[in-house]
Amino acid sequence: MVRVSLFILAALGVLLFFLSSCTTIPAGYGGVLFRPFSGGVDTSKVYEEGFHWIAPWNDMVKYDLRLQEREEAMDVLARNGLSIHLDVSFRFLPIAGELPKLHREIGADYAEKVVAPQIRSSVRKVIGKYLPEELYSTKREVIQEEIYHETDSILRTKHVHLDAVLIRSVKLPASIAEAIERKLRQEQEAMEYEFRIQKEQKEAERKRIEALGIKQFQDIVSSGLNPYLLRWKGIEATQALANSQNTKIIIIGSPKEGLPIILGE
Repeated sequence: MVRVSLFILAALGVLLFFLSSCTTIPAGYGGVLFRPFSGGVDTSKVYEEGFHWIAPWNDMVKYDLRLQEREEAMDVLARNGLSIHLDVSFRFLPIAGELPKLHREIGADYAEKVVAPQIRSSVRKVIGKYLPEELYSTKREVIQEEIYHETDSILRTKHVHLDAVLIRSVKLPASIAEAIERKLRQEQEAMEYEFRIQKEQKEAERKRIEALGIKQFQDIVSSGLNPYLLRWKGIEATQALANSQNTKIIIIGSPKEGLPIILGE
């Protein structure tokens, strides 16, 4: 009986050891192994998704390698000192091959420690170079790109890849927003007026060129016309009519140098 009990206890111990020595990394995750008794973080390998055997005293830290998105609401100052409220979103993910370094240098909460603070810093730095109306309308995409490059260059040194930065909304004081919209409308109207002027100028130039062409044509034709040419052309036309099957009566004109008059039947 004692032997049976010892056997059961041994079997349970083996089972517990087996259960504590295996781990599963979910789909889309990567693992970093921490060995407390033999060197700490294993920097030689990133464990891929699936089932893995590890010693029960070691720890497998799992990182989400899929694209993640966060949002930040912040108040920043424009170049003229005006306060602007922004809603910014950003997408990021850890660089898979650098997970051990990320774990050793920063840790699993890298988004709160590194990504979000750097986004806030870059947004304030870049926005401070622009006027509110530039952010409000014409240069939003340019500003987004500048914030992205400013942030990504730093996050890559922290083993994180920044996928995109998007300015979701811009909120200004009502009076300032109305003034900017009014200014933009005036600029649009001025551009439209300038376009109409250019269109009319081009139309006037087209008509001038057309009139010049007609005049040149008339000058050329007039210079080539004379009484002898006109008389010869009349004779040719009369001969053509005389040869027509439908022509039956020919009346010779009485005026000086008059041409025949041909009447049909």
